[in-house]
Amino acid sequence: MGKKEKKVRIFSALEVADICGVVNQTAINWIKNGFLKAFMTPGGQYRVYAEDLFDFLSSRGMRIPDELAESSEGGPNWECVLIVDDDENINTLLTRYLSRRSPSWTVIQAFDGFEAGKLISASHPGVILLDINLPGIDGHKLCRRIKEDPSLGGPIIIAITGLTDEDMEGTVLAEGADAFRRKPLDFENLYVTIGELSAARVGGGGVG
Repeated sequence: MGKKEKKVRIFSALEVADICGVVNQTAINWIKNGFLKAFMTPGGQYRVYAEDLFDFLSSRGMRIPDELAESSEGGPNWECVLIVDDDENINTLLTRYLSRRSPSWTVIQAFDGFEAGKLISASHPGVILLDINLPGIDGHKLCRRIKEDPSLGGPIIIAITGLTDEDMEGTVLAEGADAFRRKPLDFENLYVTIGELSAARVGGGGVG
């Protein structure tokens, strides 16, 4: 998926460690083990983009410092996908599939509407896979809230459901969803759909 341009802020491993309240080696281990996305300078030092650190902190429920929250403003993170489904098996399988299919994406999970609302506000995902039949805030209400909140920048919403209601598709599309898929899900079809919608929305990026 393509990215919207935003102010670039880069952190060293030591700065990451200070923000997270850990020693420098712990931050380096997170990077080496693939938990925290980073790149290496010609001098062999690790550097972390603000958006990647933001995603790392928010997906683990860690405190977001003010300077990092400010750097995340300016629209959705088109490399971040949020999966909202109370079926833990489907949620986890889909998370693993998308993470493996496109390693550059940050895939985060929510298992009810309340948790989803918090993660959407914190991470500003560019794509949201939204189960309609959710505990807490149901998918219909959450879909409308997302589309009506200008601060979220209009993320792509793909509604999913295991319900057999024939009117469901028309209803959720009218509520603002960009696409609709029924369970059992075809993961590859879903991946392609994400790429097509993101390329159309962001412009030329598509999935990598």
